[in-house]
Amino acid sequence: MQNLTKFGFNFGLGRITELLRRLDNPHLDLRIIHIGGTNGKGSTTAMLGAILQQSGSRVGAFTSPHLHSYTERYRINGAEISENDMAVMITELRPHLEAMVREGYEHPTEFEVGTALAFLYFQRQRVDYLVLEVGLGGAIDSTNVVIPLVASITNVAMDHMDYLGNTEKEIATVKAGIIKEGVPLVTAAAGEALEVIEGVCREKNAPLLLVGRNVIWREREITGSGQIIDIDGRLGNYRNITVPLMGRHQQINAATAVALAEVLVETGAKITADDIAGGIARTVWPARMEIVSRDPLVLIDGAHNMDGAVALGRALEDYFPGRGIVMVLGMLGDKERSRVVAELAPRARAVVITRPNSPRAGNWQSMAGEAGKYVEKVLTVEDISGAVRAALELVAPGDVVCITGSLYMVAEAREMFM
Repeated sequence: MQNLTKFGFNFGLGRITELLRRLDNPHLDLRIIHIGGTNGKGSTTAMLGAILQQSGSRVGAFTSPHLHSYTERYRINGAEISENDMAVMITELRPHLEAMVREGYEHPTEFEVGTALAFLYFQRQRVDYLVLEVGLGGAIDSTNVVIPLVASITNVAMDHMDYLGNTEKEIATVKAGIIKEGVPLVTAAAGEALEVIEGVCREKNAPLLLVGRNVIWREREITGSGQIIDIDGRLGNYRNITVPLMGRHQQINAATAVALAEVLVETGAKITADDIAGGIARTVWPARMEIVSRDPLVLIDGAHNMDGAVALGRALEDYFPGRGIVMVLGMLGDKERSRVVAELAPRARAVVITRPNSPRAGNWQSMAGEAGKYVEKVLTVEDISGAVRAALELVAPGDVVCITGSLYMVAEAREMFM
């Protein structure tokens, strides 16, 4: 699978459609919830999957990227596919890939092969539902071969501009490609992005449900490990919902998951208010405002774009007011790095800049110059584990070490605490 990364990003649905045809179209046998968006799609996928599991369903979840192992991308009721099962399925797919190349097709990309594997695996495992996260964008993402029961575009923000467009409107147009004829769509998007989504929903006769209007939430309390909220849905009111993920941005993700669950109820799913409360309360989604050490307190968050940085900055104020922050930061070169640094560096008393383990790291050292505009103590350490150790050496009593940026970087850092 790692070797397939040499085929890079090669968008389009032709290769995945042909590969799935050779596998007898397993995706057509699955009941799918399709979740896209710039931020929050992973958390929303995790919450909805937990709600469905709580209701007694057998729930598959396909997410990306992984933190430590490809097996994380394929889960049934939270349990990863075994390494042996994955190896067997890759071996089974390989002759089909070789046949496609012999017959003149381009070789499917890593993500296309992973997506086909997901459909085949979850079909054979006879899951009741598959919660399917979009890989990148929407319109020509390889997951977009499905006709789901319901879809979601959690939100739209500036990210992956090299591939999706340079304006919010352009990015929203790509993401709106997952909207299908007559299939309900749930979104918390706003502004120009919402205008684009509304227009496509009208064209496709797709019912549109707005989080913040059709489904609303109210904060009751910020807790040490998350928050407690109330949610007013279309089918019921849900009180004292414990969201065990830190950061106020998780409140809107919880409301989005509830909106999706209510649509599934309308398709025949047996989901109660207790299932919703119990499922959300049991949600696990690592490397998103995750505390991996208590002494010293170490926080890991994959805030890999500007909106993620804003959410992280607000969370640091909410959960750790007045405490010194030692920040480890590493981002890919195709991100808005100077804007992210401007958002996060002023909150820190020291910053360690490091290099994400990716060919897309670019001129990663330039972030040190940006950080130096806002904070006096800035170190540059290329090795990620060395950067984390350098941050730990800078810790004073009461400080918080915040490791953030690219998921490629925070994943490697997280392994130090496992």
